[in-house]
Amino acid sequence: MSGTVDYSCFARGDDDRLSLYLQVEGMRCASCAWRIEQALQAHPGVEARINFSTERLRLSWPRAEGAQAANDYAHEVEALGFHVAPFDADSRMQQSRAEERFLLGCLAVAGFATLAVMLFTDPLWFLSEAQLNGPTRDLMHWATGLIAMPATLWCGRPFFRSALSALSHGRTNMDVPISLAVLLANAMSLFETIRHGRYVYFDASVMLLFFLLIGRYLDLKARGRARAAAEGLLAMLEGTATVLRDGATVALRIRDIRLGEVLLVAPGEKIAADGIVSDGQSEVDTHLVTGETLPRPVKAGDTVYAGMINTSAPLRVMVSAAADDSLLSEIVSLMEKAEQSQSPYVRFADRVAGLYAPVVHGLALATFFGWMAWGYVAHRPVTWEDALLNAMAVLIITCPCALGLAVPVAQVVAAGAMMRRGILVKDGSALERLAEADRVRFDKTGTLTLGRPELVGDMPLSAEEQPLALALARASRHPLSIALARRLETHGVIAADLGRIVEYPGKGVEARLAGRTIRLGSPAWIGCAAAGEDLACAFAVDDRPPQLLRFSDRTRPEAKASVRRLEAQGLECAILSGDRRAAVAPVAAELGLTAAVGLSPAEKVDAIHRQAAIGHRVLMVGDGLNDGPALAAGHVSIAPASASDVGQMAADLVFLGDSLAPVPTAIDAARRTMRVVRQNFVLAIGYNMLAVPLALAGMVTPLVAAIAMSTSSIIVVANALRLRRIGA
Repeated sequence: MSGTVDYSCFARGDDDRLSLYLQVEGMRCASCAWRIEQALQAHPGVEARINFSTERLRLSWPRAEGAQAANDYAHEVEALGFHVAPFDADSRMQQSRAEERFLLGCLAVAGFATLAVMLFTDPLWFLSEAQLNGPTRDLMHWATGLIAMPATLWCGRPFFRSALSALSHGRTNMDVPISLAVLLANAMSLFETIRHGRYVYFDASVMLLFFLLIGRYLDLKARGRARAAAEGLLAMLEGTATVLRDGATVALRIRDIRLGEVLLVAPGEKIAADGIVSDGQSEVDTHLVTGETLPRPVKAGDTVYAGMINTSAPLRVMVSAAADDSLLSEIVSLMEKAEQSQSPYVRFADRVAGLYAPVVHGLALATFFGWMAWGYVAHRPVTWEDALLNAMAVLIITCPCALGLAVPVAQVVAAGAMMRRGILVKDGSALERLAEADRVRFDKTGTLTLGRPELVGDMPLSAEEQPLALALARASRHPLSIALARRLETHGVIAADLGRIVEYPGKGVEARLAGRTIRLGSPAWIGCAAAGEDLACAFAVDDRPPQLLRFSDRTRPEAKASVRRLEAQGLECAILSGDRRAAVAPVAAELGLTAAVGLSPAEKVDAIHRQAAIGHRVLMVGDGLNDGPALAAGHVSIAPASASDVGQMAADLVFLGDSLAPVPTAIDAARRTMRVVRQNFVLAIGYNMLAVPLALAGMVTPLVAAIAMSTSSIIVVANALRLRRIGA
């Protein structure tokens, strides 16, 4: 595949490194993922991480090697016996459906063959030697063989193909011992049938495949559900949209839409790209972006994002960001980073998976020869057939699937559930660190507050003054001017035509109309008393008294309730702010928090380090450029989606929307996730500690081993799927 696809065009990166996401097919256990990672990371400077649940590989290498190195790495993965391809949502869904149909077909044949074989084997199991003589028993054996052997060859294809591919590339996977066990059971049974023997297990081989196929099918469905959230977002980036081009409407792939083009969005359609409404008035469902359940009204000039749904009336949207730069693309990138990250639990599972192949085959050989030796030493009737059956049970029961799934499936399910509730996990190991946090330190502006000043009380300007003030406010990018313009526009005010408007940096804006000077700016510049007013500006027309406009920066919705929830969770909360005490005190009093004020970025970092030095683990919640160092210094960090680029890059998690409620929700989700991870490890390790000694002791048949192995994986996945109810 790498010989026909140019992967270099899919590489992305910054000044230092390039990265690439690939879909890897053909992995059957965590040891497959471990082998790919080890092969790629043998190259200097290369970082590789595969998530077994999502089957996505993230590659990163030094930019000096060039984008063409992507083809070399893709070819190397294929040389190991795996198929790789750039991710395509439609193609991936078709492949998943095809694989599901294939497994269902094999499962149906295995089920039918199992029922048919049981008709002939019941007499063999329940009738005595006297009731079932030699020729009759031989006839039953041949009948079961004629049913079981073709069915085994047909139904075993998922395992045989995978094993053959692995062996042909000089490696092993979990399907090698399974295939070996099934083929050995059939070969031994055929040999015994020919020589009129008693060790005939045709029924066991076909029933073994039946139960293994059930486990594999359920595993496929479970991992598909774990992938659904990220793949659903990726599918949005792979669809089509209606674009107005040269006066005509054309359907384009979303990835081909260019900046400045106009999207035509009908009611009920998803908005395909970030943009600004250029025409129309409607409501949009913003649940994907903000987590809000109620639609939000939009009109010309409002910003909308890819993934929002137009619910009411047609809109025209001018594209302001290409697909790869859209908010939706950033969300997908955050999720994929979360899926690829490694916690200590993941690294432990990887090391165990890497030891799987040599250990399991060594145990099987030791079981066979050990039983033969025991029979000789103890003078007990242990036949080679008994020893071989015990070895086959060991081959099957030792599969590390449950251990390999223990962390990734919990991590992916939790990240998907949190994303649906407006919390984006950038780093999977952050869930572990978030669960350990015992202190929370908040920035004030833009974190505890919305960072969007709002006019306090009734509008003090007259109906004649409001159009003049709106014209001046639109000419300034000062936050108070923006807030004033937003308030006036909400009330339907139309801006006056003031002609030339002059801005005086640090003071305000000024215009002249009919010989009068009109100003909007700082109270001191305009000559309006504003003692103790931190958020205030003034408006004046030179023949009238100036008007003082007071603003406030509201605390985020549910801020007080969220702080109380955090305290109930056992976390001590406080404020670290660079603002003056007069600005911080009202917020601290409202929320019942202590506050350290007037801190520089370095002083915030020092405050966090002092907590860490006495054994505390600090969760830092901040948004601004000056919070970047503190976010990086925290044991774990969260930033709102409105944060600066630096803040979002430094944070481990990002929450959407205005409410502060996602912060305690994230704490609860992280703690639940780590409980599930620990439970999964106990289940997986406990299964092996119990099952392997039983198999070595000859107390487990191959059929029972297959049921136990499949059941252990299903239990681990089912336990992780409970995390889908996070925050519900």
